Amino acid sequence: MRYEGKLYRPPSEAHSLIVQATVGCSHNKCTFCSMYKEDQFKIRTLEDIVADLKLGRKYYKNVKRIFLADGDALIIKTEKLAYILKEIKRIFPECERVGIYGSPKSILLKSKEELSLLKELGLGIIYLGLESGSDRILRNIKKGVTSYEMIEAGKRVVDVGIPLSITLISGIGGKKYSKEHAIKSAKVLNEINPDYIALLTLLLEEGTELYEDVQNGKFELLTPKEVLLETKLLVENLDVDNCIFRSNHASNYVPLRGTLQKDKQLILKQIEEGLKISDLLEEKELYRRL
Repeated sequence: MRYEGKLYRPPSEAHSLIVQATVGCSHNKCTFCSMYKEDQFKIRTLEDIVADLKLGRKYYKNVKRIFLADGDALIIKTEKLAYILKEIKRIFPECERVGIYGSPKSILLKSKEELSLLKELGLGIIYLGLESGSDRILRNIKKGVTSYEMIEAGKRVVDVGIPLSITLISGIGGKKYSKEHAIKSAKVLNEINPDYIALLTLLLEEGTELYEDVQNGKFELLTPKEVLLETKLLVENLDVDNCIFRSNHASNYVPLRGTLQKDKQLILKQIEEGLKISDLLEEKELYRRL
């Protein structure tokens, strides 16, 4: 398949056919992100997108899922997205789900009627990067939206019945705002009540603004134990219904999974076990230094 720039996709789209509808990210200003810094955002032509779909049909006989990349393909106008989804149905009649990244701004540009139309045409999941529910942290990381706009965008997707997967980043508030991050993020998630919550741990690459802040002492990264304490506070404050919770990305220190609220106590128990291991490791390191 043809692809311009580096390929990024959600972990759950690992076995999907990836078709590039946009290049880069329409916002591309977040201080922690290095994903699309080298790419100039653009929307690919319908001819190129359909050509790639046909190319995928040539090589793959059974495609159950398709992911429309890059970072914010939902920014594409509804008429054009509708055309792409219709072409997917025509070329891949066996396809069961089409996934897409959607920024809060691109979601809010779509009316409920437009989102409902996209759902009818096969849009089966939207991935939204919340990162944090704290307005202070959202400003600091230059997310470009408020927690209120995050809630409005998330609820709009949920209201029309498109499955919504929200990503949150552990440690994005640093040591100073860790508790605020956990409590206010839980509040936003409770308001939205998404279908999925995916928890990642902050990993910084050289060249990002936040990486430079760490080097200059302006931002203090959390220790693994502090990340677990933050996660515990988040989960304790979550009050979502029938939401699949995942914290099993490669960046996470302790793999967590379950359905909230049903598995809330089990998840908290797993965090406590991780904290005990963390305490033992700290004691071992202290003993080694003596």
